[in-house]
Amino acid sequence: MNPFNNWRLIILLCLTLGLAPFFPEPHIYGKINWIIGGAEGMKLMDWLDTLLHGIPWILLFRLVIIKRLAASKSI
Repeated sequence: MNPFNNWRLIILLCLTLGLAPFFPEPHIYGKINWIIGGAEGMKLMDWLDTLLHGIPWILLFRLVIIKRLAASKSI
């Protein structure tokens, strides 16, 4: 089975890498707020860090779209 289409693996990645570190707030949440606030002072390392913590969420979004499209075609 393709690991990019494995629900369990992707959800596990979202809950671990996608949210770590958890305290005081999930890291990706802080980065997204920083970007929404204008991304002032963000350096290349911050952008790469956002990408690293965002990849599991992108994979989850991708998998949801694929499954929805497959379900709509089978109807």
